[in-house]
Amino acid sequence: MKKSSVKFSPSDKCPVRTVLDRLGDKWSVLVILLLGAKGSVRFNHIQKEIGDVSQKMLTITLKSLEADGIVSRHVFAEVPIRVEYRLTERGESLLPHIQQLSDWAEENMRQILKDRKQYVA
Repeated sequence: MKKSSVKFSPSDKCPVRTVLDRLGDKWSVLVILLLGAKGSVRFNHIQKEIGDVSQKMLTITLKSLEADGIVSRHVFAEVPIRVEYRLTERGESLLPHIQQLSDWAEENMRQILKDRKQYVA
């Protein structure tokens, strides 16, 4: 395994903290994984696939990911207006790392839950 040469900077200049602050919320990783799997997706489809995300929180999440250049928003000049979201090139470059984290979580979730139960007891 490659050793990290990360140097932690004050929080406002630290790349690790800055990125994890964005991706560490409840919904961003799920949105990135969904867009990675489905390609261009409409807002309602994202909300339906994730399930328990509110319209307000999904809107905030998508705007944040768009502001960071991870997601792009495309508005189609149709009636009614159609809006689709997709990963940008930057988002695509992030996807394999997020997928590895997702795979790790799937592999370890059962034991993590067991360990938590033992820890509390």
